[in-house]
Amino acid sequence: MKTAWLGVFAASALLVAGSVQASPELAAKNNCVACHQVDAKLVGPSFKEIATKYAGKDDETGYLVSKIKGGSTGVWGQIPMPPNVNVSDGDAKALAEWISTLK
Repeated sequence: MKTAWLGVFAASALLVAGSVQASPELAAKNNCVACHQVDAKLVGPSFKEIATKYAGKDDETGYLVSKIKGGSTGVWGQIPMPPNVNVSDGDAKALAEWISTLK
């Protein structure tokens, strides 16, 4: 019985460790903070401004993922956001979900 519980615990730990949770650290890891901050405009809009602008949009997460991965132009002014091809799909989704919580 003790061995069975140990196996369940180990499997649970792997699931938690394998999931991507977005945070300022994940934004830093993916270089988002070179242009964005949580509360203030830097080069691009703050994460909170982004969250507010897209709050309630149909497929908000999917839309933000497409902007994170593909970049954009003219949405927030003249400075374009370049594509972030090195951001994994999992990181992009986690970042989009995290940004959406900042409303």
